Amino acid sequence: MLEYNEITLRKIIIFEGTPHEVLASHVFRKQQRKPVNATKLRNLLTGGVTEVSFQVQDKVEEADISTRKMVFLYKNAKNNEYWFAEEKDRSKRFTIDENIIGSPAQFLKENALVDVVIFTDDEDEEKIIGVRLAHKLDLKVVDAPPSIKGNTATGGNKQATLETGAVVNVPLFINIGDLVKINTETGEYVERAEKN
Repeated sequence: MLEYNEITLRKIIIFEGTPHEVLASHVFRKQQRKPVNATKLRNLLTGGVTEVSFQVQDKVEEADISTRKMVFLYKNAKNNEYWFAEEKDRSKRFTIDENIIGSPAQFLKENALVDVVIFTDDEDEEKIIGVRLAHKLDLKVVDAPPSIKGNTATGGNKQATLETGAVVNVPLFINIGDLVKINTETGEYVERAEKN
């Protein structure tokens, strides 16, 4: 069990019977009152976000979470389904809804190895609650406006489309065909990657 002040960023807890990820946590004391932990929680089954304040006497259970390596196969755009298969046996296929994957969906590349996050409840039933990508990924730029000479003095940005369809802000010197390193948690450009 976690005490009220142990409910911190990125922890996965059981709240109202379902797994929630802690998106924000701030312990504070108002005047003469007891300390409170004001949190923002994301329901990992529905994707909904709620704000909850935990008091000193509150305790919560940490969720039983595991990960398994899976292969991302392709996206069915019509149904917003993402198809995956087991790493060792590609005939064992299954879908994960876009709402469950969340923002990492925009950086999924076909045949990429990912960590599928699995929640095991009290009855030992397993539910897929998310997908984790590598913290940083190298992706190819497939569309970007041309750089204009003399426009780089201010260190400006432009929008570029990556091979996965994601649109990110990149520096003006990035061109079509370049490999860029993207932070998959923030969705931001990190640096130009070296070509193989």
